[in-house]
Amino acid sequence: MFKRWIISLVLNAIALIAVAQLFQTFQLDGFGTALLASFILSILNVFIKPLLIILTLPITIFTFGLFLIVINAITLMLTQALMGPSFIIDGFGTALIAAIVISLLNMLLNSLVKDSLNR
Repeated sequence: MFKRWIISLVLNAIALIAVAQLFQTFQLDGFGTALLASFILSILNVFIKPLLIILTLPITIFTFGLFLIVINAITLMLTQALMGPSFIIDGFGTALIAAIVISLLNMLLNSLVKDSLNR
């Protein structure tokens, strides 16, 4: 289980670096910063995200779960706020688009790693 979490952290850091390369308004200082951001994001996803989901349950149900993308963007912005100047997201719109791209990249990377580990 710990090995899977470490792999997930590294894959998320790779996704963060990829998004930083795609958008000029999303900046990371390097892979170490991306790894730390990935760690903080995972902690926020464990403790803060469930609370946000419960608080926004009516709108999440009304939007058929699409509001979860907004919650992902909020946790990304919280991570950026905790990281300081080494991790910069220029606005909520960038965070929203980045949350979508990060989710898609994580899905792709996890499926690639899962396939290679199962061989």
